Amino acid sequence: MKKIGILGGTFDPPHLGHLIIANEVLNTMSLDEIWFMPNQEPPHKKKSNAIDDEDRVNLLKLAIQGHPNFKIELIELKRKGPSYSYETMKILKETHLDKQFYFIIGADMIEYLPKWYNIDELFDIVQFIGVRRPSYSHQSPYPILYAEVPEINISSSLIRSRLKEGKTVRYIVPDSVRSYIKEKNLYGP
Repeated sequence: MKKIGILGGTFDPPHLGHLIIANEVLNTMSLDEIWFMPNQEPPHKKKSNAIDDEDRVNLLKLAIQGHPNFKIELIELKRKGPSYSYETMKILKETHLDKQFYFIIGADMIEYLPKWYNIDELFDIVQFIGVRRPSYSHQSPYPILYAEVPEINISSSLIRSRLKEGKTVRYIVPDSVRSYIKEKNLYGP
């Protein structure tokens, strides 16, 4: 049975922090693949709407190109309304009977788990892998596996802010992502 890590998010834009987390979890947890899953409407925060979904997917494709174990799963973008992990994972489990899923979350989401939609049922169908992040608690009443990942304090909102101010994002996003952003004049002033 293939072991698949699911890394969800807005990826608005994807950055090196996302890639480092994915690569570290892939290797430390001996997973077969990481599926990046851009969401439609995150229930826990307001979507930035900085760019359209097509550009988010194109940026994600550029970010993961060349890594044979990184894939993109578009199930949440194809559905309308809030992206509830329970509903998504239920569909993925029913569609991919030959795969075992691991849902990768940062420490900010570990703290928020008790508020997730159908969280107890979600734990019945997927194993969570928590990734440490600076200044967050890693305590949870739920059984979570933990992956040691270098603490990188990069966020998509930081990148959008820097781009809006005309600042550089070199070495924060892959060069291919930076080129696409510049070419399409995304996030700019």
